[in-house]
Amino acid sequence: MDLQGTVKEALSALYHHPDDAVRARADRWLQEFQHTIDAWQVSDSLLHDASSNMETLIFCSQTLRSKVQRDFEELPSEAFGPLRDSLYALLKKHNKGPPKVRTQICIAVAALAVHVSVEEWGGGGIMSWLSNEMKSNPEYVPSFLELLTVLPQEAYSYKIAARPERRRQFEKELVSSAEVALTLLTACLGFDGLKEQVLEGFASWLRLSHGVSASTLASHPLVHAALSCLNSDQHLEAAVNVISELIHYTVSGNSGGIATQLPLIHVLVPRVMSLKEQLKDPSKDEEDVKAIARLFADMGDSYVDLIATGSDEAMLIVQALLEVVSHPEFDISSMTYNFWHSLQDNLTRRDSYMSYGSDASIKIERNRRLQIFRPPYEMLVSLVSFRVEYPEDYQDLSEEDHKDFKHTRYAVSDVLLDATEVLGGEQTLKILFLKLVQAVGNSENDKSGKWQPVEAALYCIQSIAKSVSTQEAEILPQVMALLPKLPHQLQLLQTACSTIGAYSKWIDGAPVELSVLPPLVDILTRGMSASEDTAAAAAISFKYICEDCRKKFSGSLDGLFHIYHIAISGEGGYKVSADDSIHLVEALSVVITELPPEHAKRALELICIPAINPLEELINQGGAALQQVPARQLIVHINRLACIFRNVNLPEIVADAIQRIWPVFKAIFDNRAWDMRTMESLCRSCKYAVRTCGRYMGITIGAMLEEIQALYQQHNQSCFLYLSSEVIKIFGSDPSCASYLRSLIETLFSHTIKLLVTIQDFTARPDIADDCFLLASRCIRYCPDLFVPSSIFPPLIDCTMIGITIQHRDACKSILTFLSDVFDLATSSAGAKYQAIINDIILRRGATLTRILIASLTGALPSSRLEEVAYVLLSLTRTYGASVLDWAKESISLVPPTAITEAERSNFLRVLSDAASGSSISALTDKFEELSEVCRRNRTVQDIVQGALRPLDLNFTTVT
Repeated sequence: MDLQGTVKEALSALYHHPDDAVRARADRWLQEFQHTIDAWQVSDSLLHDASSNMETLIFCSQTLRSKVQRDFEELPSEAFGPLRDSLYALLKKHNKGPPKVRTQICIAVAALAVHVSVEEWGGGGIMSWLSNEMKSNPEYVPSFLELLTVLPQEAYSYKIAARPERRRQFEKELVSSAEVALTLLTACLGFDGLKEQVLEGFASWLRLSHGVSASTLASHPLVHAALSCLNSDQHLEAAVNVISELIHYTVSGNSGGIATQLPLIHVLVPRVMSLKEQLKDPSKDEEDVKAIARLFADMGDSYVDLIATGSDEAMLIVQALLEVVSHPEFDISSMTYNFWHSLQDNLTRRDSYMSYGSDASIKIERNRRLQIFRPPYEMLVSLVSFRVEYPEDYQDLSEEDHKDFKHTRYAVSDVLLDATEVLGGEQTLKILFLKLVQAVGNSENDKSGKWQPVEAALYCIQSIAKSVSTQEAEILPQVMALLPKLPHQLQLLQTACSTIGAYSKWIDGAPVELSVLPPLVDILTRGMSASEDTAAAAAISFKYICEDCRKKFSGSLDGLFHIYHIAISGEGGYKVSADDSIHLVEALSVVITELPPEHAKRALELICIPAINPLEELINQGGAALQQVPARQLIVHINRLACIFRNVNLPEIVADAIQRIWPVFKAIFDNRAWDMRTMESLCRSCKYAVRTCGRYMGITIGAMLEEIQALYQQHNQSCFLYLSSEVIKIFGSDPSCASYLRSLIETLFSHTIKLLVTIQDFTARPDIADDCFLLASRCIRYCPDLFVPSSIFPPLIDCTMIGITIQHRDACKSILTFLSDVFDLATSSAGAKYQAIINDIILRRGATLTRILIASLTGALPSSRLEEVAYVLLSLTRTYGASVLDWAKESISLVPPTAITEAERSNFLRVLSDAASGSSISALTDKFEELSEVCRRNRTVQDIVQGALRPLDLNFTTVT
């Protein structure tokens, strides 16, 4: 069977065969076929074949489009003419559809135009050619019109494997042809049934080119056609897209400023404003209302600087935007939220008033504007606050709907915070408190006891907590007094608990005579026993009030410990999860920090007991039992100890506690070192102990390091490396610790190097690679005296060269950071004494390292790593100057001219030369992007480049 028949058969199997395995094989074959050289001819022939069915036409048009975009360089130069003629014939053949096929062919023609220059296309380039064809063959206008629409869209497409210089040139060619395009589009207005396509084409060209003057556009037939279509249900969306682009056009960076755009603005704004009544028209389709609302939102976003002046015309736009906010559909209302944020930013930012000169003038104008916009923002608060109400059927909503509801509440919270910037927190609080009082009154009078409006008003009050002064004395006392009286409903209780936490700083500063704290603690304890969600909110709020009111709680430890023990033990009806119980641990820990030393020591023992006792019980059952217990039974207690060590900021007392606890930790280390989850938890606990206690750790730190050195060599747990990096950070510069830190460094790195021998090893153990080089960077920064002269330093550099091209983001970043730290040390004044050692190591390996870095820039690593790789290469160049230039020249010369041109090669070397001459590294980093893009423009080129540089095949050989 010929290849065309095989393609048809595979497509039939893909779409119609009942066996999933057969369909999957057909899909794989078709995807592989698309990457072959034969795909060009087969796809082209099948598209011209009158017997091809719809599935074949769609697949072949997509394949041909993809080939032109990505693989045009596969073809010999003489193939361009026949390819263009074939695509043109297909464009005419599919003039009336199918639309999907015609679109793919149009994109293919546009991609072809990106690849070839004006001179190669002939006759003044594609726009000149298209203009002539449209005039000569009006019967094919639908296809030509779609091509005209697609061309500016493809100017920025990175799916097209064109060189950056050619892409920029193509954009210039199109921009210079913008008036030709608008003339062609205007001519198409006369064709029946094409108005929507014409408007789409106009919007497409507006996005590309901002070179047509405002006065020309103000009277342009296309603009007036779009404005007239705003009253047409049939063409409304297309018209809105055009007007939206015109609005953006008037404020674009190269528009010449608002003043030059006023002729067009004076045409657009009144016409948009005339649509205001349609926002409230119940007979209007929701999608049409959404389109009109988008116009108002675009107008607000674009003209916010003009609106902020508070002129009469501006306030009409503000009123229209408030109409949008009031729309019952959240998707429509929320279109304006960005405007209200931008407006408050403009009103409150000092930069907005600099033209007024003196501070006095600025203050007068700022106050004038804020006064003008107070009523709209007060209205805004009233209009958005009801959006956060729980729907009646909340329990029946899908998971996706639950997420949408959360998003709505977060969005409204942001709007309310914006309002506080204009109105002030206290005034916003007053508006919301009135709504709360009204909702409570309605709930009491309504026999159904509707709680949703009460909860919504309280949620809004909680949302603005950061904007309300801790000295507020009028409203918040009433809010706090009202909380214990609210109905006992779960969501309402959850929000009440969260509100207490949000106002913890105000509670701390509240007058003693108000005695607000006890009834609020009662609400939190009630929340802990109501449901898991209310318990979570209560636990977090408990943490906040303990943090901010810690001095108030220092005399109430018995009560706090009672709550803590009930929550931790799971007895007494509390529903606090293991994860949420951490908040209670943290709450008590910060209170203990405020106690006198003799009381703090005892309190620390008491808070540790619920975590230590279960661990000791397991240990006392013997090693076999300890090894069999599920990790989670250990982790929950170890995590609580970690939280205590992190938050009880009393180094000597904590160090004393850790010394007593160490036998428990050692038993877990010895019996569970194979268990990654338990070891990560235990190392995290030790990390916080080291951070808090520092040099007070005494003999415990030595025992800890001996333990992890021995266990790392047996079990290869990366968390041992991470804990060691924390130790290096704290103790690295302490001369008294030098002996055991040197042993630690050499032991850990020696073993790691044995684990990471090939790139496959790095890929299989990214966590070890990540933590190893994080530790290495810490050694460079905190104990270079121990690290750089050590015997382990040279082989560790070799290890980095093996692992640079690891695809794992964090591991790769750690390796590159370590290398840049080495080069930075070599050039720093503090690192002068290490310069000879580093130079000897790097100069021996420089050519290989440079080649690996260039390979990483050009495709061995994802483009998202470009900035980090560029920094390392430039740092290397800054440090070793001419040597790197020679190494780079040698490496880049390996890449054949089919992949990069001589000019592109020279540009790359020039950037390195600038770095060697002392130019700013940050300024040069972006310049590598062009070479990276050239070498990644399609898979074939990327394979050629990597095949030439072969970064994974390089082995370092010592130069003698």
